[in-house]
Amino acid sequence: MQHEVIDTKDVVIRFAGDSGDGMQLTGSLFADMSAVYGNELSTFPDYPAEIRAPHGTVSGVSGFTVHIGREGVKTPGDFCDMLVAMNPAALRANAKWLKRTALVLVDEDTFNEQGLSRAGFKENPITELNIEDRTIIVAPITTLTRESLKDSGLDAKTVAKCKNMFTLGMACYIYSRPMEYIYGYLEKKFSRKHPELIEPNKKVLNDGYNYAANIQAIPNTYHIEPAHMKKGLYRNITGNQAVAWGLLAASEKSGLPLFCGSYPITPATSILEELALHKSLGAKTLQAEDEIAGICTAIGAAFAGSLAVTTTSGPGLSLKSEALGLAVMTELPLVVVDVQRAGPSTGIPTKTEQTDLNQVLYGRNGECPMAVIAAHSPAHCFDAAFEAAKIALEHMMPVILLSEGFIGNGSEPWLIPSMKDYPAINPPFATDAEGAYRPFERDPETLARKWAVPGQKGYEHRVGGLEKNHDGVLSSDPQNHEMMVRERAEKIARVADFIPELSVDGPDSGKLLVVGWGGTYGHIMSAISQVRASGHEVSYAHFDYINPLPRNTAEVFSKFGKILVCELNSGHFVNYLRGLMPDRSYLQCNKVQGQPFLVQELVSAIESALQSMN
Repeated sequence: MQHEVIDTKDVVIRFAGDSGDGMQLTGSLFADMSAVYGNELSTFPDYPAEIRAPHGTVSGVSGFTVHIGREGVKTPGDFCDMLVAMNPAALRANAKWLKRTALVLVDEDTFNEQGLSRAGFKENPITELNIEDRTIIVAPITTLTRESLKDSGLDAKTVAKCKNMFTLGMACYIYSRPMEYIYGYLEKKFSRKHPELIEPNKKVLNDGYNYAANIQAIPNTYHIEPAHMKKGLYRNITGNQAVAWGLLAASEKSGLPLFCGSYPITPATSILEELALHKSLGAKTLQAEDEIAGICTAIGAAFAGSLAVTTTSGPGLSLKSEALGLAVMTELPLVVVDVQRAGPSTGIPTKTEQTDLNQVLYGRNGECPMAVIAAHSPAHCFDAAFEAAKIALEHMMPVILLSEGFIGNGSEPWLIPSMKDYPAINPPFATDAEGAYRPFERDPETLARKWAVPGQKGYEHRVGGLEKNHDGVLSSDPQNHEMMVRERAEKIARVADFIPELSVDGPDSGKLLVVGWGGTYGHIMSAISQVRASGHEVSYAHFDYINPLPRNTAEVFSKFGKILVCELNSGHFVNYLRGLMPDRSYLQCNKVQGQPFLVQELVSAIESALQSMN
């Protein structure tokens, strides 16, 4: 059989195995080396909610999907070109995602009687799953790893952990990946504490590559050209990293120290961890004893004059609700990052959803509106975090930044920006009071109050949860209370004068406008491209600003017959839009499965909407 190198536009690879098989690291390394090579990419880590699910069971399968290509990569891909299944459970859990032309690599050593039984197989898994028509590569990966490292001096447990490197080497051969990046990673990771692990890992990586090059079971290899990207310095970045760096950039541009008070919670914890690495940039972090303490320390930092941040997910946001009201009442700048996950309650901690929107918009007592921004991709998390901080600081208000597990843990190439291209952030510090300082006297344009920090002589004042008048004096006067309620709401409404107007991808009028928000962006864009390629005319508008909406939203909507709103919940955003603009005709596409949309699901929804209008 003659070997052929095939040039292809893009490929989707899914690495899957038991939680201890290192599939998250394997996928991350494959993605990072592809980013260094110059490919566009999108990743989707998908791991179990249990800390340690039973070994070899479907519930314990951990996966990492990497979509690499030379153009048009906006999602991790619906179905995979190659599945690496390190045990029978991984094969069972992921067989449904195989393309008809897919290549499947399995570790023969784990397909024993015990492994098959734990995965629920009663016969040959290939026939039971009806995947005989795929290219199946059965390789004794565990045995080959042991043979590769038999003279390394490593103990058996450590050797077993290296089988993911053998598998990665095979994947590098199949998809023509340069391995220099992985060499550098291994040297950096182990040089200080475990230098004895560098050469064994390099050896097993190369042995995996050479094994794949010499077996007849692999009919072809594939080559994916680098993407034609804007010139500059890129790196592969996760959404949570980008949030942390966007906040650090805002700290630099405002001249204020950054303080993050948070409690660890999946999938937001890595934002706190990333900020903790940057003390040299003036960042201060506190791992609080609970969610309430996390936000309260942040409010205290805001009172003291810092760029204050707290990070969480849905269950933590519930606990922060009372303190969010305190931030609204005191009118202090605060950025609250909510990396959404499946709920309610503890829900499915490692799975993504957009089901916190109602809570973010309405989940507090009293008249307590808050500004809300949503990030739409891992790289966009940087700009979204910067913008959330800018609005919070310049308008003297708490701002909620919505992310999601999918984009928080996922990654894509990010063009590292120059800070000179980002605007200055100018908080309204109290420096020129005429007469007595009035803590809630407002700027006529933004309605923001002046920010006086402790230690400013002549600017002493009190803050707290009780209603006050413009002089900062406690007041239960009915007219004053209604005035302050309306001013706090109007202050948020006026943010619309400082954010971009809503843009439309495609014709600015027509039968159907598809609408999305947050991390649905890439999937909807991909679906729109497919629908247009089939000859249909459809337009798309994506919302990064939720409260307030862009000021031209009603005008944009008025030019379309129907509005199809796609979101990973039961209809939070579409109902919000209905309340604000009830005269429009809305359709819905909803999914609440703890998973992102499939592009094909959106294509079907868009085509059905178009057909219903004929």
